[in-house]
Amino acid sequence: MADALCTKVVRVGDVAFGAGPIAFMAGPCVIESREGCIGIARELAGIAGRLGVGLVFKASFDKANRTSIDSFRGPGIARGMEILREVKETFGVPIVTDIHEPGQAAIAAKVADILQIPAFLCRQTDLLVAAGDTGAAVNVKKAQFLAPEDMGNVISKIESTGNHRIILTERGSSFGYHNLVADMRSLPVMREFGYPVVFDATHSVQRPGGNGTSTGGDGKFAPVLARSAVAAGCDGVFMETHPNPPEALSDKANAIPLADIEALWRTLVAIHAIVQSPQKRQ
Repeated sequence: MADALCTKVVRVGDVAFGAGPIAFMAGPCVIESREGCIGIARELAGIAGRLGVGLVFKASFDKANRTSIDSFRGPGIARGMEILREVKETFGVPIVTDIHEPGQAAIAAKVADILQIPAFLCRQTDLLVAAGDTGAAVNVKKAQFLAPEDMGNVISKIESTGNHRIILTERGSSFGYHNLVADMRSLPVMREFGYPVVFDATHSVQRPGGNGTSTGGDGKFAPVLARSAVAAGCDGVFMETHPNPPEALSDKANAIPLADIEALWRTLVAIHAIVQSPQKRQ
C-alpha cells in the first residue's frame, strides 16, 4: 500500500526519487578537506556504479547547528561550493548540501541539485521560500519536534513558489534526555502528501548534546534502522559516511564506516526489490 501513496517523482540528473531502484544520499557530514571529500566521493561513485543505484553526494560547507561554539563548522560557502563543484564535475553525481540562511540559497543552487533544509529550520518560512525560488529540488528534514502530518505546512510554503520538486526526510523525533526515536509510521504518513520520502539513517541514531559539548550517538544501529525504513517503503536513504568515523570532525559517533557502505547498500537494494515486487506483479 505504501508504494501507491507517492505520486510524484523528483529527478536530479540521472537519479530519481519515487521511481525505480532505491536512491541514496551519502557523503561526509561536513567538508573536512578537498582531498578527503574527493576520496569519499570516488569510493561512493564506484559503489553506486557497481550496484546500478542512484547516488546524490552529500557534504555540508557549514554546520551552523553544532552543539559547541568551538566545534568545527566547515570551509564556508565559497570554498565549500568550489569543492562540491569539483566533485560534481569529476564524478558526474548530483549534489545535496545544507543551507541555513535565505541568502545562501541562490549561491548554493549554482552547484547543488538539491538544497537541504536542516530539521531545526524546517519551519523557517523565508528559508523555505528562498530555496523554492531557486528551482532546485528541496529536501526538507522533518523537525525532531514535529509530527509527520505537520509537514503539510512546510510543503505549502515551498509550493507557494511554484516549485514542486520536494523531498521529505525522516530523521527521528526527540523526547528529550539526549535521545531520538525513529517511528517508521512517519514514512507512510509523509508519503501521503504525494512526495518522495527519504530516511536519514545516521542522524536518527544521534544523541543530541549527549556528550556535553558535542552530539553523541549509536552509529551501530544506523544500518538496522536503514533496513527497517526500506522495508517500510521509503524512496531513498540518507547516510553519512567517513573512512575513519572516530576521527571525523563532525558526527563521528553516527557515521557509517566507508568500508561498510557497499555491503549495506547491497542489502538495502535487495530489501527494496522485495518491497516493490508485489506492485510489479499487479
